[in-house]
Amino acid sequence: MLLIKQIVQLGAVVLVFAATFYFLLPKTRIYPSSWTPPVAPAYEGAYAPNDHLASIERLGSGAGIGPEDVAVDGRGRIYAGMSDGRIVRTNPDGSGAEDFADTVGRPLGLDFDNAGNLIVADAYQGLLSIAPDGTIRRLARGHGGRPFRLTDDVDVAPDGTIYFTDASDRFYLNDYVLDLLEHQPNGRLLSYDPRTDSVTAVLYPLYFANGVAVSPKGDFVLVVETGRYRVMRYWLKGPRRGESEIFIENLPGFPDGISSDGRGTYWLTLVSPRNRTIDYLLPRPTARRLLARLPRKLQPAPKRYSFVLGLDGDGNVVQNLQDPNGGFAQISSVERYGDDLYFGSLDENAIGRLPAP
Repeated sequence: MLLIKQIVQLGAVVLVFAATFYFLLPKTRIYPSSWTPPVAPAYEGAYAPNDHLASIERLGSGAGIGPEDVAVDGRGRIYAGMSDGRIVRTNPDGSGAEDFADTVGRPLGLDFDNAGNLIVADAYQGLLSIAPDGTIRRLARGHGGRPFRLTDDVDVAPDGTIYFTDASDRFYLNDYVLDLLEHQPNGRLLSYDPRTDSVTAVLYPLYFANGVAVSPKGDFVLVVETGRYRVMRYWLKGPRRGESEIFIENLPGFPDGISSDGRGTYWLTLVSPRNRTIDYLLPRPTARRLLARLPRKLQPAPKRYSFVLGLDGDGNVVQNLQDPNGGFAQISSVERYGDDLYFGSLDENAIGRLPAP
């Protein structure tokens, strides 16, 4: 009887502690959905570890933090958007870093249009166009009565149409983790027509819409769904125009940026390996709601691991570049220019460069 009484008393103490802990935590505004992810693929075969990215060269070190995306102009000069809002330009060898523009936001995706303007997906400012002299013009900040809260990536099609993503219409960049924990389709792929100055919703809803890549012929566009570990394809031309399909799914990491090299390869970054805790919690909305109330430092954190895939036009893995030690890590974008690959990162203080395989 004494043992039973002690157990009951201990249980009561635990319940009181848990209730106190729960009600003292800050409230969250997430409404998690339940989703059972497929079992993460092993790091073998097409995903076998290697050290190809261990020799990444660092360009423009110290020019800024978090060069999330990289673009190269016709003169080989390199542009990167930094976490403080600046877009920095360097010479092809990484020297002579200078401020090209300041969006007073957070520039993420970058791409040049046919007139030489730098098109920018700014997380806070929306879709921007920056002229060669650095003059900034806002193209769009919302659509259909829904403001962009996390304008993420951009790619310009051969016909001049600009395709871009709004990763979430509920959460800003500083709360992007909440969107992933909520796991609701808050994202969308959109297009901007510079001839009519109009925005169109192309594909929605999406689970954290991220990287964008238009095919060289402009017959389809790829969009990354980070929250579902996959890439979707939307057909722009041909007999399947207006249809969408899965391009590649059940990736071994969190996919981020994607780009076409114009030679039949689509470069996809995995900013961090899959997290077992997150995968375990995805079918458990209540647990994720509690997790979202914890301080950020107590939540699952990304692992430093460098991972880039090359995909063919059918979504097959044809290149596998890794560095398990994460020398140049949290790679968020890859752009090919000439014979080199240029890498962006969420937290590095340099732009990466490596000869293309």
